[in-house]
Amino acid sequence: MSTPTNQTLIERLFSAGAHFGFKKSRRHPTVTPYLFASKDGNDIFDLEVTAGLVETAANFLEEAGKNGKNVVFVGTKDEISRIVKDMAEKVSMPYVTNRWIGGMFTNFSEIKKRILRLESLTQEQESGELERKYTKKERVLITREMDKLKFNFGGIATLTRPADIMLVVDPRHDSIAVREAHDLGIPVVALMSSDCDASQIKYPVVVNDALQSSVALVLHELVVALETGKSAFVPRVVAPRATTTPRTLTESRPRQPRVNA
Repeated sequence: MSTPTNQTLIERLFSAGAHFGFKKSRRHPTVTPYLFASKDGNDIFDLEVTAGLVETAANFLEEAGKNGKNVVFVGTKDEISRIVKDMAEKVSMPYVTNRWIGGMFTNFSEIKKRILRLESLTQEQESGELERKYTKKERVLITREMDKLKFNFGGIATLTRPADIMLVVDPRHDSIAVREAHDLGIPVVALMSSDCDASQIKYPVVVNDALQSSVALVLHELVVALETGKSAFVPRVVAPRATTTPRTLTESRPRQPRVNA
């Protein structure tokens, strides 16, 4: 029997259309345990199971927030990218919603150089240095470079290393991002439909990953949990090293006279 909380979530998932999967012909075998039935050739998810998956993922993200972990939000499909970005910004987390550049995590040292380049150009623009240093034609080229850098790396500009956790919408669409997370041992939480491989995801949430209302509802549940955890996070205070004060001449121990035997 479902708990009252889960029942309420089930009702909201149903209202959002989260139970609709793809046609049976597109089904990945690993999602079979999450299905309720098939209707008119389309898979229907068991929302009682889905509600449990949401709760498991939410508990994991709440604990991650308590430990000060960085969660990168990934969702580059046109229909859901804006929702993913808004949810990430709500909890001040990095995000990739335009395009996942190959090597963004596995070759982060090179990506970091591009982020620093963007940071440097932005500072020069804000200080007016670009106006003083470059001609009008050069500034046009620099502006184009900045636009491209912002498009590709603006969402992860705060990262100094790969994130601790990845939250992705449709891991099949962003398979390169998921593969890089696996290579680095980064846990993946994924909103995924019936065409995705659930065995590749540590915390799968099997729902309609193309419908905006469905994605927004589940992301909201996960973000609330992450936000709750973050509010309980207490940064570790590193105690300063104790320093020894050098002795002055008056404090130094007098030398003992040598005694000859």
